[in-house]
Amino acid sequence: MSKGREVRFYDYVNRPYDRVSAALKQDPLSVFRSATKAAAARAQSVAVELHVDIGGVGVKSDINVSVTGIEEKTDATLGPTTRLALEWEAATTPRLFPLMRGQLVAYALTRTETQLDFSGTYEPPLGVVGITLDAIAGHRIAEASVHRFVDDVAAYLRQTLE
Repeated sequence: MSKGREVRFYDYVNRPYDRVSAALKQDPLSVFRSATKAAAARAQSVAVELHVDIGGVGVKSDINVSVTGIEEKTDATLGPTTRLALEWEAATTPRLFPLMRGQLVAYALTRTETQLDFSGTYEPPLGVVGITLDAIAGHRIAEASVHRFVDDVAAYLRQTLE
């Protein structure tokens, strides 16, 4: 079995690290759910929604996110960091979509700006067929969905931590 395909994306939150970190540690699933739900009517859902545009066509899927660990430590180069270990898979038909494993790291860039950095890996589903589909377009979908997820979380934190 391979180690998986790597995906990485980052965004900035123009809020102090301690406020961003506190929000992520207090109830990360609520942050993810609120950040990714487009309509208030769906806010009661237990799933998080990933969405991406592929060639002008919007694709979205509810996912089940698990926070498998939260760690706060001081990194020699970054200073204080908050690391959330995450896993997610499609809420329905998970065998048709990849299982994503990764971590979302928050750290201060300046006194008033925090970086969110997601890095993770996924295994394409469906064996050899999935590997072929991933090579054609699947990796772009995975990258775009991670990009959108991090963008949505950053935008939500910017808006709610005013």
